[in-house]
Amino acid sequence: MATILKGATVVEALDERLAAEVEELKARGIEPTLAILRVGERGDDISYERGATRRAEKVGVAVRQITLPETSATEELLAAIAKLNADASVHGVLMFRPLPKHIDEELVRNALVPQKDIDGITDLSLAGVFADTGKGFAPCTPSACMEILDYFDIELRGKKAVVIGRSLVVGKPVAMMLLARHATVSIAHSRTENLPAVVREADVVVACVGRAKMVGAEHLRPGQIVIDVGINVAADGTLAGDVDTDAARDIVAAITPVPGGVGTVTTSVLIKHVVEAAQKATR
Repeated sequence: MATILKGATVVEALDERLAAEVEELKARGIEPTLAILRVGERGDDISYERGATRRAEKVGVAVRQITLPETSATEELLAAIAKLNADASVHGVLMFRPLPKHIDEELVRNALVPQKDIDGITDLSLAGVFADTGKGFAPCTPSACMEILDYFDIELRGKKAVVIGRSLVVGKPVAMMLLARHATVSIAHSRTENLPAVVREADVVVACVGRAKMVGAEHLRPGQIVIDVGINVAADGTLAGDVDTDAARDIVAAITPVPGGVGTVTTSVLIKHVVEAAQKATR
């Protein structure tokens, strides 16, 4: 039976560390501050905003909420970002996407300075991940995958890792982060020939393709560590990962649950990036 890599355990340890670091910053007169920039009233954005605000407040990070009407023009959003870029008291900015279709999203996201881009949405931030320069921040979800692997002492050096998914949000960044930790990394996807055989070769599997229970027993073997990033609605209406957890549990060595795995850690990583941005700004 697989060990369940619960996100709550990782979050508890991470929050304890962050609270101590925030206290240290405040003792020096620095209040780590997150600005949340939202356009419109999308329900999923509002839900995430509430979760991020609660998580920030728990460790002592201040939050400013900036909400613009859905009808806002690109220029209005650019002006809001320019103001946040120039505000030294704001250390990190979370901007929700997708933006309304009439807004030039590429122009807007790249207007944010990398030092405050705590969710890795700009081209410069992603370049830092791919070049392994340590500049900017990686997207929070792949960073959460790495936090889980680190917390549970999963050895990566010299191991074979397969990432199933190639998006710039998760797949490609997490592949580069695994590579930087000396894993031998393959990127697979829905069109990979003989996908089950490719995945069975891996010591570590990161499933982030966005299809409910796409990874089944035929993809897995004993001893594997499986990080399931997917959050999908299954045919029966329940939440499901990209991995068939019921099948995997009897095969692999360890697996993250859905829900309660990577998604649980992601918000804490966002706050971690705010704290790191505040620390960097004072150096």
